[in-house]
Amino acid sequence: MAIAKYHIGCTGWSLKEWVGRFFTDDAKPGDFLSQYASVFNAVEGNTTFYHVPSPQTVQKWRRFTPDGFKFCFKFHRSITHQRRLSNVEEEVSRFLEVFDPITDRLGPFHIQLPPRFSPDEFDKLERLVHRLPSVYSYAVEVRHLDFYDHGKQERRLNRLLENYNIDRVIFDTRKLHSMEVKEPSIREAQKKKPEVPVRFENTGSRPFVRFVGANDVLNNESYLKEWAIVIADWIKEGLHPYIFTHSPDKVSQPLIARKFHQLLSELIEIDPMPKWPIERQDKQLDLF
Repeated sequence: MAIAKYHIGCTGWSLKEWVGRFFTDDAKPGDFLSQYASVFNAVEGNTTFYHVPSPQTVQKWRRFTPDGFKFCFKFHRSITHQRRLSNVEEEVSRFLEVFDPITDRLGPFHIQLPPRFSPDEFDKLERLVHRLPSVYSYAVEVRHLDFYDHGKQERRLNRLLENYNIDRVIFDTRKLHSMEVKEPSIREAQKKKPEVPVRFENTGSRPFVRFVGANDVLNNESYLKEWAIVIADWIKEGLHPYIFTHSPDKVSQPLIARKFHQLLSELIEIDPMPKWPIERQDKQLDLF
């Protein structure tokens, strides 16, 4: 049975290292999305930060996913990082129009602002938010530390997002940056991922959490338990959370997501996570 009450997923669906671990042994790239979507009900659409997909690709994504599946596409970097939200109305309209044919597959669009985008540029964010089509939902990620001042700047940001029912992306990298290890994937992730304070308050109806931790489930467990409590409370309040599990090696993301779902199931009544494609394959082989 499909996951309900909240959305959970990973950073992408096309990792070839998942073949034989999460995907079936014989999975080809054309099988990846449908196999991924047979387990998870959401995915971070990070590829759209770099490339805007063709209409044919967008329609293909619809065909390979079931009802209830949600893509959380990231705004293209030309809007957020190159233009820094300056005079981007036409670019935003063109970008959103690409996804009009799959509106039922859209979760919150992810608007990630660059680390140097500070409260001094708040008016640009305000103009953007005011002009965003209300037919879609959005989540804004800020990385400049002045937006985490527990004071005027943070209250101003939260008030803006609350007024438009836009969620503030919660990027939890506490575990990642607490580790002192020489593992290349972790060291690389520590260089790339920001170390920003974690906020547990929501500003919209779809709280949006990105969790980045260790490559093994055990070292993430205390943080996952904390998030399970928070997300269970959000669900009880009638909110619909999204959580995406990252791992430095990317290979461990499904395992971390499965552990989180199991911890959440101990707090509220939810259906089990579906078996992985590789597990269903193994079960079929056992029948012969």
